[in-house]
Amino acid sequence: MSKPRNWRKYDFKTGNKINHSGITRDLEQREQDHQQRWPNGHIVQVGRATTKEAALKWEKSKQKAITPERD
Repeated sequence: MSKPRNWRKYDFKTGNKINHSGITRDLEQREQDHQQRWPNGHIVQVGRATTKEAALKWEKSKQKAITPERD
C-alpha cells in the first residue's frame, strides 16, 4: 500500500524574495499564518503533493542551504 501524498512544499514570497520555505497540509491556512508577519506576501507551491517523509527531507535540505554549518 502506498503512502498518502497530502503534504505540500512551498516558498512564501514577497515580490521575488523568498521569506520562508516549508511544508504543510493546508496551503491556504499557512499563507494566512505567514501574512501576519509579511502582509504583502503569498505562497508558491513547489512541485507536486508528496509524502510526509519526502516533504520533511526537502525541508531539511532547504534549512541546510540557508544555515551554514559551523566547525
